[in-house]
Amino acid sequence: MNFIDGGVTAPKGYKASGIYAGIKKKRKDMALVYSEVPAAGAGVFTTNVVKAAPVKWDIKLTKESKNIQAIIINSGVANACTGEEGWNNNYLMAKAAADYLHIPPESVYTASTGVIGRQLPIDVIVNGIPKLVENLDDTKEAGTLAAEAIMTTDTYAKECAVSFSIGGKEVILGGMAKGSGMIHPNMATLIGVLTTDISISRELLKEALKENVKYTFNMISVDRDTSTNDTVVVLANGMAGNNMITEKNEDYGIFCKALNTVMTRLAKMLAADGEGATKLLEVTVKGALTWDDAAKLSKAVISSNLVKTAVFGSDANWGRIMCAMGYSGVEFDPEKVDLYIGSENGSLQLVGNGLTTDYSEKTATDILAAKEVKAVIDLKQGSASATAWGCDLTYDYVKINADYRS
Repeated sequence: MNFIDGGVTAPKGYKASGIYAGIKKKRKDMALVYSEVPAAGAGVFTTNVVKAAPVKWDIKLTKESKNIQAIIINSGVANACTGEEGWNNNYLMAKAAADYLHIPPESVYTASTGVIGRQLPIDVIVNGIPKLVENLDDTKEAGTLAAEAIMTTDTYAKECAVSFSIGGKEVILGGMAKGSGMIHPNMATLIGVLTTDISISRELLKEALKENVKYTFNMISVDRDTSTNDTVVVLANGMAGNNMITEKNEDYGIFCKALNTVMTRLAKMLAADGEGATKLLEVTVKGALTWDDAAKLSKAVISSNLVKTAVFGSDANWGRIMCAMGYSGVEFDPEKVDLYIGSENGSLQLVGNGLTTDYSEKTATDILAAKEVKAVIDLKQGSASATAWGCDLTYDYVKINADYRS
């Protein structure tokens, strides 16, 4: 498996576009991803009880539509808490895209991101769709424009692609994602679009996506808020020409590994680009009795505001990590815990068997001053491990969210 330069347009048969339609004041605000042929589609969505209209639409399509051929996305307005009008506007957005693409509305996923409670400026959106369709292209640049158009408070576009072999055929998987605030385990204000030219059954595609979200997008946190609009979808159009994967064989395992690789890369980008963030925090818990225990513990640590502020200040206040572990709901023996920190600036053990080691505070501060900081926690109970990703909590996070609607 190899990383390649590209995103959603990297696989065969996919085009994309991103434009400024007028929803926002200045930045690009509409994106379209299109498969030249009908594709199998799957999606995973927010766990929030309050679900935006596009989320409800996509859930319906994931259950009922045999083929998906496009996804249209607007940024600036979330179309959440908008009632029947919001549902109708979402349908109008899907139908307008479908009409210009000459495909059924039921083959068009939708996604929205932005301010909750406002109605979509549907006239602006419908008027922008012809330009979206006209600008569709299969170039890397077109994929980047789409990735830029879905951003809200993100500071850069997030793209990734890999190539791998299935049955002697080259297969490509590409993706783009956005999400900077309202990010919390079990998905958040995250929008992700994955495209692949693999041939795989719709049922196995759904299972592969659901399983890999568990280890990737569900393992990140920025601010402990779970949004109304989480949407991660994958399209598989079969244009690689491999024999269709219809069972959990070696080919399925290769595809799942590729899916995990792309989603992990995107998840880490999202965590690193948290609102106001200056550092990526990676926490691995090992030696746990079960993966679920390790996952709960690692997520508790990356979600702790006290841990996040300590990382921002390059302060090796490891007691905050122990505290977060203690309220995670997982039973463990604090007197057996070892804790290590590391970065490009070195590594250091802070805790051994639950007690502080004779470490250098200056060395610890230097390690924590790096852009990417890792913590490894060993429970010494079992063989299970899990990794979660978060970021530091800075002054700028408050500034960004204090005037988000301005």
